[in-house]
Amino acid sequence: MNKTSNVISEPVAKILKKRTFAFLGTVMKDGSPHVTPTWVDVEDNTILVNTAEGRIKQKNISRDPRVSISIADDENPYSMVTIKGRVIEQTTEGADEHIDKLARKYLNIDKYPGHSPQIKRVILKIKPERVFYLAPRYEQYLKKKNN
Repeated sequence: MNKTSNVISEPVAKILKKRTFAFLGTVMKDGSPHVTPTWVDVEDNTILVNTAEGRIKQKNISRDPRVSISIADDENPYSMVTIKGRVIEQTTEGADEHIDKLARKYLNIDKYPGHSPQIKRVILKIKPERVFYLAPRYEQYLKKKNN
């Protein structure tokens, strides 16, 4: 079943909580798209992305807070989520601890290996405005082996 809303439903949260990379789209200064794979987290109805101050995505959203996120379910790539939203807050508070939390999720280690005193981490808080969910499908074909 296809479903569109502005709320992160349980099936959407389930995909976002997996170890799968999300693709974050931002708008460059010249209006062109910039897409980057990224780690994601979800709290309540907010998507969290951890980046470093001065990175392209952080510069882009500071100028234009509109973003898009796309993520395919790792168990069934025909099940996917796309989200259009806005960065409603950027915060450095708790950002180092948050990147460690993401490192546990994505790397299975307690501390993010890229910590550096020269890099200031920042959490981008994204409020979804439109969430599209495509439920799993084509399972019968995924189980078939290619010749």
